[in-house]
Amino acid sequence: MIDEEIVQSLNSYLSFQLGDEFFAVHVSKVLNILELIPITKVPKSHDSIVGVINLRGSVLAVVDIRVKFKLAHSEYTKDTCILVLQVLIGDEYVDVGAIVDSVHSVLEVDENQILPPLSVGVKYKSEFITGIVKNNERFVMILDIDKFYNLENFTSQVEEIAAD
Repeated sequence: MIDEEIVQSLNSYLSFQLGDEFFAVHVSKVLNILELIPITKVPKSHDSIVGVINLRGSVLAVVDIRVKFKLAHSEYTKDTCILVLQVLIGDEYVDVGAIVDSVHSVLEVDENQILPPLSVGVKYKSEFITGIVKNNERFVMILDIDKFYNLENFTSQVEEIAAD
């Protein structure tokens, strides 16, 4: 097994797209990339929880990140996929799925290339954005995926689904 400190020191990020915007998460958080498969709805769940899927015999909550960022819903395409992420919720690691429009590439980023998140005039909550990096004339927002998933109501529902 790879030492967690070594993995965290690598500045590799998986970039993906939601609408016209580009985001990235640290590769240490990405367990798998799945084609979009049928998702079972969960009644009375958090707005951003689309439902659950069966992943190798385990129930995996699937979230639509667009809802959290208040992006307009778009139709799923052949490029739409589910990122299987390992996030720290409370003091426990939980696997969750995140629907993204498309996955692009792994970015190797030097620490000095990461710009601080904007705090004025942005449409996304900067509490989830740890930085911004320029890649091929585009800005990519780096997400702190643990903070993204650590919301009170949302967190308890993901934990309940993961426990089933």
